[in-house]
Amino acid sequence: MGLLAGRRGKPAAGRATAAGTLAYSKTWGRALDAGHYSDFQGGLKLSSLGLGTFPGRADDATDRAIADIVHKGVTQGLNVIDTAAHYRYGRSLTAIAAGLARAREEGVGREGLWLMSKGGFVSFTGAPPPDTKSYIEAEIIARDLARREDCAGLHVLSPAYMRSQLDQSRAILGVETLDAFLVDQPEVHIASMGKAAVIARLADVFTELERAVRDGAVGCYGVSSFHAFRVATDDAAFMSLASLVALAEKAAKAVWGDERQHHLALIELPFNAVMPEGFSRFNQVTGDGSEASTLQAALKLNLYTVASHGLFKGHLARQPLDILIQAMPALANEARRALQFNRSTPGLGTTLVGMSTPAHFEDVLAVARTPLLTHSAYMGLYQRTDE
Repeated sequence: MGLLAGRRGKPAAGRATAAGTLAYSKTWGRALDAGHYSDFQGGLKLSSLGLGTFPGRADDATDRAIADIVHKGVTQGLNVIDTAAHYRYGRSLTAIAAGLARAREEGVGREGLWLMSKGGFVSFTGAPPPDTKSYIEAEIIARDLARREDCAGLHVLSPAYMRSQLDQSRAILGVETLDAFLVDQPEVHIASMGKAAVIARLADVFTELERAVRDGAVGCYGVSSFHAFRVATDDAAFMSLASLVALAEKAAKAVWGDERQHHLALIELPFNAVMPEGFSRFNQVTGDGSEASTLQAALKLNLYTVASHGLFKGHLARQPLDILIQAMPALANEARRALQFNRSTPGLGTTLVGMSTPAHFEDVLAVARTPLLTHSAYMGLYQRTDE
């Protein structure tokens, strides 16, 4: 298998493959429970728990901590890493690259790892500028990466800016191809331009991302959202998965000449024991017109689901939930119960855990070694809350 970035800084070729992730699971993940790996399109094996790199100060100490956690994680069976061009003013990308370089020295192959980044929020370098409006005007609008109407605060929804952030992520991570790139929270533009205009911009962005797939810059793409997939259908922020697939099909038709060849492959949304709407709220329709939860609809539409906020910014590591204690008394603490709840959820592929400090790293590994809850035990949690 090809290694990560070479000694001279040449970008690593290749991306995650079915053979590579299977070999990874049997080598670096051999000490973990068999249910730890979920199936992605094409037979890829992705870890049920992944490394999130959003939180933490923009300082050298946090850089070193993230690099250390990435190195430890990918050499102990966690092959999903999530980041974004703007995380910690770009420093998360650099820290991940440092951790991956150490893992590469120990023999971790590029084809065993799933690397995904996001775009949309403005990415500064090192720290925010004194005047963010002037920065956006000079560095984004004047460079024809977006128009003023594409900007909402510190978020930009334009094809050129998304592509620039995708390329920025690849360059800093030191890889030729990202496994996935997600449009981050496009719903923030609904208030300023309306949903119809947001959908139209997304159609253009999807077309650019299909071109990025064609160019070998990324393997697939998706949408990450805080609100859009959890709220009720009459909420202004709501987005339909079926409509997103239709946009992707249109983009594929324009780029590949075949709507069936689209590369929209995953979504990301907050999900945990106190934010279970992705599983419990029936707010989506599928291709056959039936009502479904977001997780159920994603399965039917062949979209992999990634959960953010696995520990709800650390709150669930400190907040005892009686229902989880009763269901999982053998697990040692609240963090482990919260993560086990997520990874046992039907239809949920990978849960991200923000790892800017090593505080919960051992909890993540302990849960990954634990068999999943049975389907009946998991569904019983919802029945108890209804009583």
